[in-house]
Amino acid sequence: MTEKIDFSSKEFIAGMIAFSIAFVYVSSSLLLLRFPWILHKRKKHYFKARHISHRGGAGERLENTMPAFENAINNKTDMIELDVQLTSDGVVVVSHDSNLERKTGVNAYVSDFKFEELPLIKTRLPLDFDRSHITTCSEDATQERTIITLEEVFEKYPNIPINIDIKTDNDLLIEKVNSLIVSYKRENLTVWGNFGRNVTNKCYKANPNIGLLFSAPKVALLTLSFYIGLLPFLPIKESFFEVIMPSILQDRFVGYQRVMIKILDCLLLNRYFLRHLQRRGIQIYLWVLNEEEQFEKAFRLPIDGVMTDFPSKLTSYLVERKHLLQNQN
Repeated sequence: MTEKIDFSSKEFIAGMIAFSIAFVYVSSSLLLLRFPWILHKRKKHYFKARHISHRGGAGERLENTMPAFENAINNKTDMIELDVQLTSDGVVVVSHDSNLERKTGVNAYVSDFKFEELPLIKTRLPLDFDRSHITTCSEDATQERTIITLEEVFEKYPNIPINIDIKTDNDLLIEKVNSLIVSYKRENLTVWGNFGRNVTNKCYKANPNIGLLFSAPKVALLTLSFYIGLLPFLPIKESFFEVIMPSILQDRFVGYQRVMIKILDCLLLNRYFLRHLQRRGIQIYLWVLNEEEQFEKAFRLPIDGVMTDFPSKLTSYLVERKHLLQNQN
């Protein structure tokens, strides 16, 4: 005989309550995933960046130099990405590495030098994302080998969006960068942050009006929250989701590591995840892509921009595919 259900039992009531809570949670999550503006105000931006030059385009000119930025602008980049450090006399300079040995051959830190004492950049620099590629310049090309200040960049390119990676956890560096951004009226044209949570939080505290990058821990938290359904409920202070496209690392690994890269690629670049971020007004940038097949894969996704070491190569790709790209995303 079929056992009768006791609708008044504690087990049945508890089960129905659990089911109701789960149903409301899942339904609300799916609704807000598609229509996040019900709960969250969409972020406002004053620019869109499809073409971003990594360190100014480190594959075509020496990284983070004025000639690199000029080349990027000539190739119609939408945004310049650069890195900043602080000298011993408190000058904000454009440099990726804290230690200058890779870049200049001098085994010392940027913070060990006054600005005027900084050594010249080497004439040959391998690319971080393609060690077989060497960017070169002549020995007497002093301008191309000079470490420049952030203020020089702001003065020369007052209307170009700039993506600033604060390379060290230094309160004075953050304070000075913020002061420069404000004095040059660039709060609407600047993005800043770091992979580290501490630096990113300090940037936001210093000036919440400047576009903020996601730190690596926040990217991980955001991704996890998407897969458990929490993301649509969470407030987000950051405005720019700038992440690596994991598949570009495929050739650096073997065996199970390559499988893990594929899994990470699928998790991080899930279309529904990216679409939700875009609906909340968050711009999505993938880095650092230097090959046409990488551009192709990236622009099939719902993203806003690609960061590259080769500005001219990305420009050529975008010009050739313009009629296709208009129908994507």
